Amino acid sequence: MAEPYPVDVPASGYLVVRASGAAAARAAILGGAAGAPEDIQLLLRCPVPKAVAGSGAKLTFADATLHLLPADRGVVMLTVAAAKLSISFAELRPLMFRPVEVDAPLRALFASAVAHVLAAGPRLDPHGLAHHLLGLAELVLRSALRVELDRVDALAARRREALEYMRAHLADPSLTADKIAEALYISRRRLYQLFDDGQGVSERLKGLRVERAKAVLADPAKAGRGIAEVARDCGFTSAPHFSRTFRRATGQTPREYRERALRG
Repeated sequence: MAEPYPVDVPASGYLVVRASGAAAARAAILGGAAGAPEDIQLLLRCPVPKAVAGSGAKLTFADATLHLLPADRGVVMLTVAAAKLSISFAELRPLMFRPVEVDAPLRALFASAVAHVLAAGPRLDPHGLAHHLLGLAELVLRSALRVELDRVDALAARRREALEYMRAHLADPSLTADKIAEALYISRRRLYQLFDDGQGVSERLKGLRVERAKAVLADPAKAGRGIAEVARDCGFTSAPHFSRTFRRATGQTPREYRERALRG
């Protein structure tokens, strides 16, 4: 097993999952292809009996290492061979290199298992203990992954709901983040969390309005509509404001865009 590298100490109640090897770490964080890492490390802060904790303890087997870091850190690091897991490195990506909240029952189970292994480890069969630790890692990873994927699915559903509301009310120039949040029965802070890609709610509204304007301007059936009317239908406060925003987004004025689109 590879020697553990410096510890990212997780807060209480959180799990941190890491992969050995720089290429695997970059792939986990930034995406892209990479070979499976040699090891997967699970770091979780949990209580263990003082008699076991001492100044730190470590059990090492062929495919697993259980390392209880010194008591001032209170962190358990379970390192397992990636090849021995039934869940792939790619599937683990939603958990990698960031704190993931772990519910109390799973934390309690992990802490109990760790305490028993550290207390009885020297008197137990090492091969059986290695399989036990691999199973513990599987349980923690699969449980945390299920919760995280459920959370991501819930966020995606709420994000879709917010976008649908925005599109349905684009013509309202007074549409704001506060109105959207109120309509969805969520806080303004929660709304901004749904769109945490750096664009923000206001910029996303502006982008949706520009996209609708492009569709209207490119529609031959609506070629008779004036620019001011298109601006009003798309929720812009005035024709000049619409023209400035549209030109910044597309590099063309609304009239230029319509002429080129209709010619095409």
